[in-house]
Amino acid sequence: MADKRDYYEVLGVSKGASDEEIKKAYRQKAKEFHPDLHPDDSAAEAKFKEVNEAYEVLSDSDKRAKYDQFGHAGVDPNFSAGGGSPFGGGFDVDLGDIFGSFFGGGFGGFGGSRQSGNPNAPRRGEDIRTRLTISFEDAAKGCKRKVDVNKVHTCPDCHGNGCANGTSPKECPDCHGRGYVSVQQRTPFGTIQTQKSCPKCSGAGKVIDNPCPKCRGKGRISEKTSVDVEVPAGIDDRQSFVIYGQGNSGINGGTEGNLEVVVYVRPHPYFTREGYTLLLDKHISFTQAAMGDKLRIPTLEGDVFFDIPPGTQSDTAFTLRGKGIQVVNSRSKGDMVVRIIVDTPKNLTQRQKELMLELEKELGVERGAAPGSKKNFFDKFKNQ
Repeated sequence: MADKRDYYEVLGVSKGASDEEIKKAYRQKAKEFHPDLHPDDSAAEAKFKEVNEAYEVLSDSDKRAKYDQFGHAGVDPNFSAGGGSPFGGGFDVDLGDIFGSFFGGGFGGFGGSRQSGNPNAPRRGEDIRTRLTISFEDAAKGCKRKVDVNKVHTCPDCHGNGCANGTSPKECPDCHGRGYVSVQQRTPFGTIQTQKSCPKCSGAGKVIDNPCPKCRGKGRISEKTSVDVEVPAGIDDRQSFVIYGQGNSGINGGTEGNLEVVVYVRPHPYFTREGYTLLLDKHISFTQAAMGDKLRIPTLEGDVFFDIPPGTQSDTAFTLRGKGIQVVNSRSKGDMVVRIIVDTPKNLTQRQKELMLELEKELGVERGAAPGSKKNFFDKFKNQ
């Protein structure tokens, strides 16, 4: 029973974890190993089943109490098979077969990892990941790039069988090609028969007497490969996309894995984004804000002109429809929001000060007037 992992360890929580902590941990683990995210991945499928088994016990207060007191024997009904109880009577049961009937195929919770089905059946290659750094404009508009990745390929010399020329693999004499062996263990609850990966062939079901010198019997080799990728328009910083079939080569003729490309976007000198909305801070002068003006606004497609009305205040935002970021895998675009920032003049000359004072007098502004009195300098312009 030493090979069956502790349920708290499976979910990554402490023994005193609350129900909410257990539920949160379960959701994270279930999402991480969900079969939909790992098609044809037997290891992830086994993890997913293990996580569900652990949560089924720890989310039930009665089962959790029995598990805390008696361990796996307190919650596993199969311990009473053959007339025995969790604390008495001997029995000889293949728990791998029992759980196989429940879950369909081999179950690795007891006695190691039994490999389900034919160990020489085609297996899908592993997924790989790389990162790509691009400019803000390229992320918004999309682009084509080349990335260098270390990929595992089928060995060209042995064509994947791992054997030197003129030789072929032989059936493993220990497991007779099954990839697993049966092991009996004596426990306080009786004798338990389990199945684990064959140590002689490492679960392959075959042995190689004369390994291929190029791949050293592995059937695959790792090489640096250049891959053409097309970055989708609208992708954001640290988002990723998948290129199917560009991962590691499969085993025994299995399909290739996928390549995940994580995109890092360099910041722009003046553009930022929130989702698909393009943001720009536009600085204007005091006179432009007071009198209005036709502004030249940079966009991702080039400059456009936009009229601001007289009396525009600082922090006023204007929206340019359809001038934002393209939505990924869509023709639609977000909007562009231009925030106006009015720059207050500094280091005025004597002549400029005189003109400002003259303007104050013309507008009837009272210097030092309390805010809200509508008599200070800036409030005058709000009413124009």
